[in-house]
Amino acid sequence: MISEAERFNIHHPSLCHCLQWKGMFIQVAHDPTVPKTSSDHYWCVYTQTCVGPDGGLAEPGTCSSPDRACHGKGKVD
Repeated sequence: MISEAERFNIHHPSLCHCLQWKGMFIQVAHDPTVPKTSSDHYWCVYTQTCVGPDGGLAEPGTCSSPDRACHGKGKVD
């Protein structure tokens, strides 16, 4: 089982470019007085849902594996 920090690491070098989350679209400066929330909602750009084209969960921990059939392709071969 992976840790929560690893599961939601949006800075993983192998993160699939098809993964999207609402934080990508908020362009504000970081405010250290505002507590961090864990309300990120992830989706695959190809399915537009929280499930990828291979039927697996779309979140950083699972979308960082190049071994995943749809990684960076948007489809399952």
